[in-house]
Amino acid sequence: MEIEQVIETVRGLDGALVVQPAEGDGSPTLAWGDTFLYHAPDGVVPERTQPWATITTKDYPGDEASRLGPGRFRVNVHVGRDRAAEVVSTEDPAEVDAIATHPPYGALGWVSVVNPGERTAATLRRLLHEAHEAARARAARRERARS
Repeated sequence: MEIEQVIETVRGLDGALVVQPAEGDGSPTLAWGDTFLYHAPDGVVPERTQPWATITTKDYPGDEASRLGPGRFRVNVHVGRDRAAEVVSTEDPAEVDAIATHPPYGALGWVSVVNPGERTAATLRRLLHEAHEAARARAARRERARS
């Protein structure tokens, strides 16, 4: 899968917002070129909500284990601890086309895939759908609590 294929998997999901920071939009330089996926039916990035998935194209400080850079990107999905335990297939966060515990955020239920391909594409699509649905459910609970 290429980055655009991952994004296309998400674009059709109800309330999914794809944010791709770039030069000149006021976002931090480090985020340029990466993709952040939110549940935002109004099309506005939520102020107090983290993305439910991201696509990173480079290493971030303290997160170099996947060895990202030219030709290497990583899809990161919040699936919850229990689901992560079911789907992780490698201990090596740099392994290509394998589902790993996210290097810094695995304890919080995040998994990652470097350059998803034939082995992980179907599972990754399911995980993206599941994570989106969980984000929708959280947003609905927050909305009910405010009402």
